Amino acid sequence: MNDTYKKLPPLVDEALVKRAMQFGTATLCDGMHEIGIERDGCMDAAVMPLDEGFRMAGTASTVETTDGDNFPIHVAIYQSKPGYVLVIDGKSCMDRAYLGDLMGGAAKAIGINALVVDGCVRDKVGLKQLGLPVFARGIMQASPIKKEPGSINCPIICGGVSVNPGDLVVGDHDGVVVIPREKIEAVLDAAQKKSSYEQKRRLAIAEYERCREAGEPLPNLAPAWVTEMLGNQG
Repeated sequence: MNDTYKKLPPLVDEALVKRAMQFGTATLCDGMHEIGIERDGCMDAAVMPLDEGFRMAGTASTVETTDGDNFPIHVAIYQSKPGYVLVIDGKSCMDRAYLGDLMGGAAKAIGINALVVDGCVRDKVGLKQLGLPVFARGIMQASPIKKEPGSINCPIICGGVSVNPGDLVVGDHDGVVVIPREKIEAVLDAAQKKSSYEQKRRLAIAEYERCREAGEPLPNLAPAWVTEMLGNQG
């Protein structure tokens, strides 16, 4: 086998994957921001789901390729297993599609959790009908080529963010985030704190609206940090 084709990384513990799925990517991003992860773990804004209803999480299995060449993507799909998210560094190629509904169908049959492509896909309707979450930079019908071996399960940059095999990848209607494997629990703890804070804010907003509509005295709606920052500005 090509020496740039590495074995699948160990799966992230299923309990951590399920815990990550409790949060939106925005909340996970906030958690990564809190502990200082580069780019807050966020892929470029252009890497979006084909269907806004798609949500996914799983262990990163990586592919690096270029110029619309999907040979290594085929190899990666057929050597994959359930629980993985195939993350493809396609160098943001917008001239050819890296995959369509046949490759997507194979990925679903194998049990791959999702496909993330820094580049284009095609057969948009067919891919959506599969129900397999697919995230891509764009749609382009031009045929892929099959020439270069690329690399599999090596560190890559996808959508502007570093992805190592074995990282935790999460995606939803807001896009895709990548949580470094060694920081998963810290990120989830930070995301839980953020989620609890946001729930308190929603209750405060609802109470303010209730008071306004009832003609009652209005409570202070601004978060404490806003008041504090205003005070610091003198």
